[in-house]
Amino acid sequence: MVLLDAGSTAELAARARAGLGDVLGSDAAVVGRAPGRVNLIGEHTDYNGGLVLPVALPHATYAAAAARSDGTVRLASAQEPDPFTGHVDRLGPGRATGWAAYAGGVLWALREAGLDVPGLDLYVDGTVPLGAGLSSSAAIECAVAMAVVGLLGLDVDDALRARLVDACIRAETEVAQAPTGGMDQSIALHARAGTALLIDFTAGTHETVDLALDDRTILVTDTRVSHRLTDGGYGSRRAECERAAAELGVTTLREATLEAVEALTDDVVRRRARHIVTEIARVRPTVAALGAADWSALGDLFAASHASMRDDFEISTPELDLAVATAVEAGADGARMTGGGFGGSIVAVVPTAAVRTVVGAIDAAFARAGHAAPAHLLAEPSAGAALVG
Repeated sequence: MVLLDAGSTAELAARARAGLGDVLGSDAAVVGRAPGRVNLIGEHTDYNGGLVLPVALPHATYAAAAARSDGTVRLASAQEPDPFTGHVDRLGPGRATGWAAYAGGVLWALREAGLDVPGLDLYVDGTVPLGAGLSSSAAIECAVAMAVVGLLGLDVDDALRARLVDACIRAETEVAQAPTGGMDQSIALHARAGTALLIDFTAGTHETVDLALDDRTILVTDTRVSHRLTDGGYGSRRAECERAAAELGVTTLREATLEAVEALTDDVVRRRARHIVTEIARVRPTVAALGAADWSALGDLFAASHASMRDDFEISTPELDLAVATAVEAGADGARMTGGGFGGSIVAVVPTAAVRTVVGAIDAAFARAGHAAPAHLLAEPSAGAALVG
């Protein structure tokens, strides 16, 4: 059984420091770390005012940084071939592109929020799989944000974390132009080890949720079908949800009833809205099932969620469907696609003793179907962004 290794925090922080020196010739003053995430349930509900239930992964991104006195910004990454050079005063929308938009956009957004962000050299490295729907982009943003507050010597309390969440969302939506809803940045900055985070996007609140996993493991399978939030599918789903809300006369679909949704005349808009309303309704029962170790109920909720994303929201793929079905057949309590869709990963809750069997079954099913071999990782609920090394 081959699993993607999260790596040692100390070793990865040292690797980021070494990369900054080797590639940009600078000695790191700080290293920020931020985790990827997997969402247990609540897909596409964040921008609809709904509920989500993510956990932070042990797999994380590290950003080593050194301040500069000339306003120049140099960004480099172990995972991307093209470094970026710009100026701290010119990093807003349209200035940085590609992966640098996520890192440079954070510097712009933090300055917009009133922080005295200097020029800097910054090097990014990490173990969050790219394109897997596990929030590698928000991990970059939040690691960069932590590095900046480290350079500025700020105390990282809950109020500052909330400001960083807002800045990282602005970087992603306004500079990188990925129309996401804020779940990824929230979990990356507010996560606590051993727990999930229940986020309410209408109330603007979040609370930790203890997980009675005991003899269960959260298994994530990356189908290796590349997932990009800027490809257009995510944006079109968001636009369809906004259309449904407008036709129903509500601010967000959090306020809509299923009865009202079923009266929408456009079939596509009706199905998109139906997924959102039913998905929001599945989140709190999932919290209850996890707390009570009611694995049968959890399996039913995961199955309904996946079917809704496949049939009503139409964001699944044959590879995701195969991974979900195979995981359940091989002994998982429940499985569903997770993330924005159109590729990416599934999440499954599996009896720990059956993890090897489930992984082997998925690998064999993909080989028989002629798909590229998937990758797997164990999602041990981990802590949020911090300064390390």
